[in-house]
Amino acid sequence: MPTTIHETYFPVLVQVHLAVLVAAALVALGVLIGKRLKNKVKDQAYECGITPEGTARERFSVKFYLVAMLFILFDIEVIFLYPWAVVYRELGMYGFVVMFLFIDVVLGGFFYILRKGVLDWAADAGIEAVPGTEHKDLPHAA
Repeated sequence: MPTTIHETYFPVLVQVHLAVLVAAALVALGVLIGKRLKNKVKDQAYECGITPEGTARERFSVKFYLVAMLFILFDIEVIFLYPWAVVYRELGMYGFVVMFLFIDVVLGGFFYILRKGVLDWAADAGIEAVPGTEHKDLPHAA
């Protein structure tokens, strides 16, 4: 049984040193033994087996970025449900009400972005929207 802090953490230190040594050895062997073949095909970007067309400077619709930001926003908000679920019994009814209000605010934001048409990709593509979902007050609606 280890009696000092040094004896306790010695195995961890040995494992870290071994991991660094193995990683450095693998990288060094790859550099020393590996082929260095340079050609036009090797330097091309690989995109799902499809030959790339155009340049990397093409513009994307702002909808891609909006959806990415909304995904991150709602994903982070959902993470707050996990610690609440762990201590749910200790919080009692107060915790339930507070989490209900939190979910209400999150759903309010979700319905707001639905109402604004942020997730309506058909409007930008010129596809006719599903009947009953048109938004007359929005600038992109016909």
